Amino acid sequence: QVQLVESGGGLVQAGDSLRLSCAASGGTFSIYNMAWFRQAPGKEREFVATISWSGRSTNYVDSVKGRFTISRDNAKNTVYLVMNSLKPEDSAVYYCAARGSGTRAGDYQYWGQGTQVTVSS
Repeated sequence: QVQLVESGGGLVQAGDSLRLSCAASGGTFSIYNMAWFRQAPGKEREFVATISWSGRSTNYVDSVKGRFTISRDNAKNTVYLVMNSLKPEDSAVYYCAARGSGTRAGDYQYWGQGTQVTVSS
C-alpha cells in the first residue's frame, strides 16, 4: 500500500512562491508516474501537473504553464511542485497522486490527504 504525504502549503500573497512536497512510502516510487491535482471549494478536482517515472516527461494544465514546475527525486521518494507568481485563483487544496497517467483524477490509484494553498490578493 502506497502512502503519500503532502506538505508545504500555506497562506501567501499574490505574486509569491511556494514549494509543495509529496513524500511516498510503501511502494516502488521510482516506477510510478506522479501528478498534482487541486480542488477549490465547490469545484471538481482539477489536474495541475504530471511527471513520468523517469522525470523526463512533464505536462501541465494551461493555466499554470510557465509558473509551476513539477519535479521528482527518486532517491528521496519525493515529488515537488514549485509554484511561482501565485494568483488568488490558484487557491485550493493540492493533492499528490501516484500510479496513473494522464489528466483524469480517476486514473490514479493512490492519493495523499492534501495540503491547503491560499493566495490572498
